[in-house]
Amino acid sequence: MTPNPSQVHVNRVLSSVSIAYQQDGANFVADKVFPTVPVSKQSDLYRTYARADWNRVTMRKRGPATESAGGGFTMSTLPYYADVWALHKDIDDQTRANQDEDVDLDMASTRYLTHQALLTREVNWMTKFFATGIWGTNITGVAAAPTTNQVLQWSDPGSSPIENIRQQITAIAQGTGIRPNTLVLSEATFNALIDHPDIVDRVRYAQNTGTAAMVDTAELQALLKIPRIFVASAIQNSALEGATEVNAFVASKGALLTYAAPSPGLMEPSAGYTFLWKGLLGGGNDLVNVIKKFRMEPIESDRVEIQTAWDQKVVATDLSCFFATIVA
Repeated sequence: MTPNPSQVHVNRVLSSVSIAYQQDGANFVADKVFPTVPVSKQSDLYRTYARADWNRVTMRKRGPATESAGGGFTMSTLPYYADVWALHKDIDDQTRANQDEDVDLDMASTRYLTHQALLTREVNWMTKFFATGIWGTNITGVAAAPTTNQVLQWSDPGSSPIENIRQQITAIAQGTGIRPNTLVLSEATFNALIDHPDIVDRVRYAQNTGTAAMVDTAELQALLKIPRIFVASAIQNSALEGATEVNAFVASKGALLTYAAPSPGLMEPSAGYTFLWKGLLGGGNDLVNVIKKFRMEPIESDRVEIQTAWDQKVVATDLSCFFATIVA
């Protein structure tokens, strides 16, 4: 029979759909946990006040015709340095002239570069903040028989994650006068917590619906009395280009309990800050990356380039506790 289907239709690439593995912005926490401090210079100093001076009682009774008691506080300065990060994607004239209607190389390049900047910030954030040996308190999860500074891993039904977290909230509050307001969980840690029998039972009792208890970040916030809980779910491919993918979550199997200031300010405590070099980037305070396109005539290409400059800085080690290998 003629004509047959192959004679009346020639396969073409669809112009209405394409597939790109761009991760959801909700997976990333680097731009959410600690405040961003816009700075005009690449490097400078910030001032810190001695904690002990503020929590020591120095006021005294005053007798008639006597001087009041004297008090004071000490200050010191610490530096930041905003490294500059950049990446480009070239679009050569021949490739641009040959692109099909479903391809927008400028848009695709911009999305690729933006995603790369987001992933780079996340990887560096985990190195700077989400690891052992950084904070004043480090708790290690173990499979059995925990000793000093150890707890039973939260993936074990017999563990006590609620008590473990609350103990550290109390310890930080007692040691600093500041109560932690943020908990950052890896994907594996979050999954262990929402399935933990202690947490499921308490949520089921609170919901009292007669159905399966539904545990999410909102329920954990209410249960633990922590205003902000973030789940770090971004992944990274550690393989070189051309090799088989090696994908893994960027965040280790841990948890970070911390205090993050609602916004940066004078005499405002915070465990960490991101110093963003606005003097280089320009734009408003919300602008993190600068993307520009310019002509590279010697190679007959248009270059799309992204640039950013920041320093993710630990500024108060005593305001955080890191739980390492907290799930199996």
